[in-house]
Amino acid sequence: MKGPVLAIDHGTKRTGFASVDALRIVSKAIETYQGPGDDAKLLEHVAALVDERDVRLLLVGLPVNVDGTEGPRAAEVREFAARLSTRLPRVPLKLWNETLTTKAAEELLREAGHHGKEARARRDSWSALVLLRDWMESGEPG
Repeated sequence: MKGPVLAIDHGTKRTGFASVDALRIVSKAIETYQGPGDDAKLLEHVAALVDERDVRLLLVGLPVNVDGTEGPRAAEVREFAARLSTRLPRVPLKLWNETLTTKAAEELLREAGHHGKEARARRDSWSALVLLRDWMESGEPG
């Protein structure tokens, strides 16, 4: 599905976002949402981002263990994705393995000169950015 994509790194306390334009030229981290992952306000925040950017696909990071199994956090993310699909039925949603995205984001943040509190504040959205880039590099499977 061509068009802008919004990647989401869902968390229990913070949720990170990243987007890419329709031509896949500019990808960037977006400000992190501060608040519970099960909050209705989070769904409204995502809906506003979708409208603002004319998003055509939601890419939600699915926490999968290194051995390929899903743990308790994966069930929470699947529940969030279901609620999001109900709230935004016209926007397709794809779950994507987010294994090691946080570690990769932390490395990118260090390389960019972000440390301490500043790096922690950006980590979730940069994790979403890594997720988005991984998906694009894999050929954007639908």
